[in-house]
Amino acid sequence: MSTVAINASVRSHAEATYSKVTWRLIPFLFLCYVVAYLDRVNVGFAKLQMLNDLKFSETVYGIGAGIFFIGYFFFEVPSNIILSRTGARVWLARIMVTWGVISSAMMFVSSPATFYVLRFLLGVAEAGFFPGIILYLTYWYPAQRRARIVALFMTAIALSGVVGGPLSGWIMQTFAGKNSWAGWQWLFLLEGLPSVVVGIWLYFYLDDGIRSAKWLTEDEKVMLEMEVANDQQMKTHMTIAEVFRNGKVWLLSFIYFAFIMGLYGVSFWLPNLIKSTGVKDVLTVGLLTAIPYGFAAIVMVVAGRNSDSTGERRWHTAIAGVLGAVGLVASTIFSDNTMIALAALSVATAGILTTLPLFWTLPTAYLGGTAAAAGIAMINSIGNLAGFVSPYMIGAIKDATQSTVTGMYVLALSLVVGAALVLFGIPRDRQR
Repeated sequence: MSTVAINASVRSHAEATYSKVTWRLIPFLFLCYVVAYLDRVNVGFAKLQMLNDLKFSETVYGIGAGIFFIGYFFFEVPSNIILSRTGARVWLARIMVTWGVISSAMMFVSSPATFYVLRFLLGVAEAGFFPGIILYLTYWYPAQRRARIVALFMTAIALSGVVGGPLSGWIMQTFAGKNSWAGWQWLFLLEGLPSVVVGIWLYFYLDDGIRSAKWLTEDEKVMLEMEVANDQQMKTHMTIAEVFRNGKVWLLSFIYFAFIMGLYGVSFWLPNLIKSTGVKDVLTVGLLTAIPYGFAAIVMVVAGRNSDSTGERRWHTAIAGVLGAVGLVASTIFSDNTMIALAALSVATAGILTTLPLFWTLPTAYLGGTAAAAGIAMINSIGNLAGFVSPYMIGAIKDATQSTVTGMYVLALSLVVGAALVLFGIPRDRQR
């Protein structure tokens, strides 16, 4: 057999094996992230009724929405280190069951204090889930395959918007008053319980790594392990202490913070932004939020696939960030026109969400071993502090000015700064 034929056979075997792995892992991890993201951001829909029922100000809402990320910040790195030592199956299952219970308990919020405490505990419970999944994917996929895989996984954010918007609107409208509970109380209960069920399922379904996967043949395991081992040799390995002192890790953290500012500006305020264009019915608001997220899901996958095929990361990430900024600015300029504003919000949502899977190709190509567990968690925890800053800032600005316009401009500026840091701060040899 010729060398060309042998190489073609090897490539065919590799593609078939990775396809098998992807079909086994990604749909399930996708489902996990959908229910995770619904539990994280359904407070944005609850806000449409909750603030009036409980007499909360916009600032109280902003603090409560954002304080989730304070608990998330403090427990993120320890959680990911525990996962790297105990295995993904047990630890991710624990995370999902715990946050599902706490998310359902949000139905009992009756004061700013209980709102803050439960949102903080929800952040503590969920800490480690997303960086744990990103770390887990490095156990299976080398860097050159990772953008499209992370994009497929993270389209769960978009799908949670497509499904979660209409679902949340329907729950709040249909169940309002039943059992003497408000629609927002039913929302927290009914969207929290699936996390408990899926968490238990995860414990029995997921494998900790390639070697423990009974659904792979020995040849497939060896091939995958060789690919991952070769990938690990090209990464930087550091102690946990060295990770916290590493300038590149801090730069990546600041970049992620800039992008997350935009993400949670959209996630927590999109229903309100649509409502402010003149749409009053809560179910219609929910249905309209599906449009930006549906468009974003398509763009994320296309951009991730193109980035993998070309091997280019920096420009793909930066352009997505700039498009997100342009969309946010345009949505404020045309806020009195529902259709134009919705089109602009679709561009903004697509740009912002597309930065995320592309961004994660940068640190995962750089960090290996313990450095990956600690570094990914550190980047994610610092970046997600923007989840506190963003809603609090917009809430305070809206209370002061009765408008979200200034807040949207600040978020747009943050996205542009993140894009500039990617282009001028990340060297080209770290693209893959």
